[in-house]
Amino acid sequence: MPTITTPNTGIELFYEDNGDPSHETILLIMGLGAQMILWPDELIEALVGHSFRVVRFDNRDIGLSQKFEGAKAPKPAWQIIRQKIGWPAKVPYSLEAMANDAVGLLSALKIDKAHIVGASMGGMIAQLVAINHPDRLHSLTSIMSTTGNGSLPMADKNAMEALVAPPKSLEEEDLIAHGLNIARNIGSPGYPIDVERNRERTLRMVRRSIYPAGLPRQLAAIIDDGCRRSRLAGVSAPTLVLHGEDDPLVKLAGGEDTAQHIPGAKLVTFPGWGHDLPLELIEPLAQHVAEHARSVSVKAPEPA
Repeated sequence: MPTITTPNTGIELFYEDNGDPSHETILLIMGLGAQMILWPDELIEALVGHSFRVVRFDNRDIGLSQKFEGAKAPKPAWQIIRQKIGWPAKVPYSLEAMANDAVGLLSALKIDKAHIVGASMGGMIAQLVAINHPDRLHSLTSIMSTTGNGSLPMADKNAMEALVAPPKSLEEEDLIAHGLNIARNIGSPGYPIDVERNRERTLRMVRRSIYPAGLPRQLAAIIDDGCRRSRLAGVSAPTLVLHGEDDPLVKLAGGEDTAQHIPGAKLVTFPGWGHDLPLELIEPLAQHVAEHARSVSVKAPEPA
């Protein structure tokens, strides 16, 4: 699994390429402070089984991709106040720059167009690819994401606090406990977490990369981007919005708002689904993503 430098932004991104390279590509973009391996292997296998090439990667400032060591992010509360009075705070990089990274990865891999699929912050980045680079995607799928409008319901306090709180220490057991606490607080009420499986997954992430410093900078990029409603009105890519009806972090209203502001978007929701990717939902989610991609696909691949 190699690292590649994007030709447009000059950022080194670590990526993984799965499936037949002659098939149309699905590009998966992960969320805030999350490594690419948070996309379950089972989902990758399911999408490859639907005859797609699947590429996932670590966003800048996380996992094995390039870090912005030493760059300081503004405090979230202060940044929000400045934004409201029209004095935006200086941020290390923008969410649009992260969208440019995704497009740059496609260029580096010589992929002209892809089906762009993003989860949470990754959904916001995917939306920006559709807004700013309409010629680079066949379709858009926004998962558990939002428009960024400030009037929408806020995250549950315990969910947000668990996500943004720093770990107690960088000792392995503390990092595992921190990861499990996040999973408990943002997970799906209808699909309780398998503690042992989540412990193994968290251990895998901890041993792969430990870099909590990137999360505040990514969060600053989210806040800086603000509301995308007016920009989303110009999206021409066929769009699917997938959202959990019991998401404690990005409320269902965020998915509804996204679908309402993208012309022709289709909204699909699942009861009991929170802000994670439970094994029980992998097959239906893969089916929805694949069917949406096939509906606009030039080659119209059929399942293997």
